[in-house]
Amino acid sequence: MRKWLPLTAVCLGAFMLLVDITIVTVALPDMAAALDTTFADLQWVMDGYALALAALLLGAGSLADRVGRRAVYLGGLVLFAAASLACALATGPDQLIAFRVVQGVGGAAMFATTMALLSGAYQGRDRGVAFGVWGAVNGAAAAAGPVLGGLLTEHLSWRWIFYVNLPITIVAVLVTVRAIKESRDPRAPRIDVPGMVAFTLAAGALTYGLIRAGDAGWGDGATLGPLAVSAVAAVVFVLIELRTPHPMLDLSLFRSRSFTAIMIGGVLLAFAAYSCLAYLSLWLQSVRGMGPVAAGLAVVPMSVAAFVVSALTGRFLHGVSPRLTIGGGLLLVGVGALLQSFVNADSTWTVLLPGLVVTGIGVGMSTPVMASAAMAQVAWQRAGMAGGALNTGRQLGNALGIALLGAVFQAGLLRVLHDGHALPDAERAAGAVSGGRAQSVIADAAPQERASVAHEVHAAFASGLQDALLLAGCAGLLGGVIVLVLMRRPDPAADSQGHRPAAEPAAAAPAGTS
Repeated sequence: MRKWLPLTAVCLGAFMLLVDITIVTVALPDMAAALDTTFADLQWVMDGYALALAALLLGAGSLADRVGRRAVYLGGLVLFAAASLACALATGPDQLIAFRVVQGVGGAAMFATTMALLSGAYQGRDRGVAFGVWGAVNGAAAAAGPVLGGLLTEHLSWRWIFYVNLPITIVAVLVTVRAIKESRDPRAPRIDVPGMVAFTLAAGALTYGLIRAGDAGWGDGATLGPLAVSAVAAVVFVLIELRTPHPMLDLSLFRSRSFTAIMIGGVLLAFAAYSCLAYLSLWLQSVRGMGPVAAGLAVVPMSVAAFVVSALTGRFLHGVSPRLTIGGGLLLVGVGALLQSFVNADSTWTVLLPGLVVTGIGVGMSTPVMASAAMAQVAWQRAGMAGGALNTGRQLGNALGIALLGAVFQAGLLRVLHDGHALPDAERAAGAVSGGRAQSVIADAAPQERASVAHEVHAAFASGLQDALLLAGCAGLLGGVIVLVLMRRPDPAADSQGHRPAAEPAAAAPAGTS
């Protein structure tokens, strides 16, 4: 079994970095209580990690090609573990957010090298087995995140969702050093540092502006300023990529309208399917009073449905046009989010079940073929960059979704609290409720007013959640329509088969990951 040690090392790292996208969602109320966070702080705890992944994924891959893939993977593991320990020891929200960003840097280094490490370690049938196991482990990570986070938070503390990474990292490092050989590309181009900086600034400023919009409003200078910086940085990024001989992202890929449609679909898939999970977790725990384990189990049906449908799609729908599976899957993701929006002040967790299952079916249909379809639309020499761009787009879609849906959620919540009469200080109550402290607002009310305060708080949270889920649903439907309208057969720029050579497998993300 020694030959499977490289697969073990890669799967351990991939499992950790993907679990940490979702494991924090069920721990948010406990974090809020322990660190006295604001709603914006909770958004950044999630977004700091996702943004670092999105901003550095392509650059980390270029660095690995130059200095060595094993070295970058090991560096990512060590950095990820150190940041996890720092997150566990954080005494305030600013520290936690900063170390979550560092975690994302380590995660990007690991994520960018996993495919190349497996490709170098295995050939022929063994390579197919390795990538199949890798995909299954990644799909399991998405399902395990909320449940594992709930178990650790409820029976130990929220800090253990970070402590648990340390022993896994030690094993992964030892196995990597023992079983994986170093590899690099002697012809790898220089790293596009200006492009990385411009892209990071554009994505970070946009996310900051969207989060600020929830607190300050869309017309406030604190919102408009970062949005303007993001727009300028995006223009600079495009100019850099057009002029540099070795761009981080070759913009000529977007000459293919099919590739463009798939990229938009990837961004909107993550936006519609995953960005609301944190707010659902807050509702389940802060409003409905469920524990972390129960809240984690409540959202598992989506991941289970995605995992099962993904396996069935590969077996029974491999001959169906990717346009139909991707576009149809996105439409189902949109419908699933709309079904979840039927939540109201008196709803229990079961109101989410039909929508979560439909969303999971849509994710399972669209995700497995999305990366290979994107790469089939471009020349095979650019297939690796196309796959990396799609993975980047998915992480960016999740980050932007958390920020934008959070702003919409806050607006809906505050609207109901302003219109109500049970809470005299609507602004303060909104901050506490959205920050995961709904029960404290109810407990602070006079005994004779608690029933009316509780109903108003529940109605406000449900209103904000409805608005966010409606927007998520529209995003999913829009993505499906774009793919169905624009996507066509592989462009002539692709090779004669429409695919990259078998020696360079597609960097596809499995169903259930964002």
